[in-house]
Amino acid sequence: MLKPPHHPPAHTLGDVLDRIDDLARAPGPVSGGVTVAALMAAIGRRGYGPLLLIVGLISISPLTLAPGTTWVAAAITLLLSLQMTVGALHPWLPAPALRVVVPSRILAKVAPSLRPWAERLDTVLAPRFTFLADPPLINVGAAACVLAALLTFPLALVPIAPLAPGIAITLFGLGVTVRDGLLLALSGVSVAAAGALAYAAIMHIQF
Repeated sequence: MLKPPHHPPAHTLGDVLDRIDDLARAPGPVSGGVTVAALMAAIGRRGYGPLLLIVGLISISPLTLAPGTTWVAAAITLLLSLQMTVGALHPWLPAPALRVVVPSRILAKVAPSLRPWAERLDTVLAPRFTFLADPPLINVGAAACVLAALLTFPLALVPIAPLAPGIAITLFGLGVTVRDGLLLALSGVSVAAAGALAYAAIMHIQF
C-alpha cells in the first residue's frame, strides 16, 4: 500500500482549507473519497494543532458540566501532547482509523463553508516568532501541554479551576495551527498560571 506524500507545513488556516479542497477534487487511489492518512499527510505536523484546539475548546465549554468530560479531555490532550513532545510528526492513530475513507463530496463542502471564518482569523493571526513553532522549542511547548493536562486532573475537583489549563491548551492548539509564536508564549504563561492555581488549591486543602 502506497504511503501518501507528505507536504511542507502550511502557514494559515486558509492554506489548510486549500489542501483539503485540493484533496477532495484531485483523483486519488481511493475512488470517491480520501483516507484519513492522506488528510493527515496533507496537513502535516499541523494535524496536532486542530486536534488540540478542538479538545481545548471542549475543556472550557459547558460540555465539561457532564461528569467525567474534563478528565476525558485531559486524557486525550495528554496522549496528543506526549506524542508531539517526543517529536512524532503526526498524531498516532490505529491503522483501521487511518484507512477510514471520507467521501470527497463532503470534503468539497468544507473549504467553502469555513473559508469566511478562516479569512477573518487569518487577518488577525499570522506566523510570528515562528522559531517558537519549530523544534526543539515546539517540543518544549508540547511538554508544557503535558503538564497542563496533568494539572487538569486535580484541578477538576475544584469548580471552574480546569479553565486555566483548558485556556492554555486552546492557545497552544491555535498557535500550532497558525504558527503564531505569540499564542504559544501566552499558552506557556497560562500553564504557569494553572500550576500556581493547582499549588494554591493543594495548600488550601492541606490547611
